[in-house]
Amino acid sequence: MPGTAAGLSAGARTSEAALVDRARRRDETALREIMQANNRRLYRLARGILRSDSEAEDVVQETYVRAFTHLDGFRGESGLSTWLSRIAINEALGRARSARPHVELGAVPEQALEAQIIKFPVSPPGDPERTMAQREIQRVVERAIDELPDVFRMVFVARVMEGMTVDETADLLGVKPETVKTRLHRARTMLRENVEKEIGPVVMDAFPFAGRRCEHLTEAVLKRLGFGA
Repeated sequence: MPGTAAGLSAGARTSEAALVDRARRRDETALREIMQANNRRLYRLARGILRSDSEAEDVVQETYVRAFTHLDGFRGESGLSTWLSRIAINEALGRARSARPHVELGAVPEQALEAQIIKFPVSPPGDPERTMAQREIQRVVERAIDELPDVFRMVFVARVMEGMTVDETADLLGVKPETVKTRLHRARTMLRENVEKEIGPVVMDAFPFAGRRCEHLTEAVLKRLGFGA
């Protein structure tokens, strides 16, 4: 399975093990490398549950602090990214349950519905009007994703926005691969219906996480861990 340590090449397993070993010794460069490789995924997964930018950032920070202070608990049975993702999901679900006591990623009626991938128009550089229009489309798409029921939203974020495989998503969310497929069909159908009412076919490129936001979060985690104090 791609999401497990067994699914990694020997070289990748060795490289990851070496990176984790350096992080256990509080090597700042290793910690930065891990965060920069996982920031976007953890943020998107957390936001997929909480539907709040600020809460998602808090979850990502807390995920890293917990992970980096308990790296001895990482046994390499799954990939480091999967391990971090599970911590983030559990942290986000804990917060969501506090606000909404019945939030679960459990059973939902299975409906295998056909759907089309939504296309996103790409603006040429140097065209501010088209750029503004694209940003408005992105806001519409983000709202449509936020309105998805929790279990469908999480599968959509993992499969479409993060590009995880069916098996990786199933492993991450604790469901069967068939469940991932049917929930993704349903999520795409719901999104297509809602978005196309307003703006027609678009491609998903929502909730970017890079640049200053990525660097800010990395520095905040390092500060909490005692670096650069």
